[in-house]
Amino acid sequence: MATGKVGNVVIYADDPPALARFWAAVYGVEPAAFEGELRTMLLASGLSEADLDRRGLVEDPDGGSPRLLFQHADGPKEPGARNRVHLDIQATPGRRPSERELDAENDRLVALGASAVRLVDRSWAPWPERYPRARPARR
Repeated sequence: MATGKVGNVVIYADDPPALARFWAAVYGVEPAAFEGELRTMLLASGLSEADLDRRGLVEDPDGGSPRLLFQHADGPKEPGARNRVHLDIQATPGRRPSERELDAENDRLVALGASAVRLVDRSWAPWPERYPRARPARR
């Protein structure tokens, strides 16, 4: 049975570029830039230059660690509001999963104790997204 792999750790912050600079310094690397093909795809998906300027990115140059993606929070964290950190899990690391594989990974995570809250089916940048918005098991 295939298992998922963390693709991105997404962190919502008041100042994403500053937080990216901090974590890049912690890791001893420069913050990554939204440039080249990634920038082109993000802009083509509907994000603006201003949107990209409000985000931050830290990547392991060796590819051994998940990417840290910093996005702007829409306000202070309120009780019951969405989390400021979430993990993007790749159902089939290294390749695009089929719908059947995504459903199987969802079923596996639910069996581990997560709760599917709603289905998200959209495109964001170069990555089409189809996944259940899950709530992790409470421990």
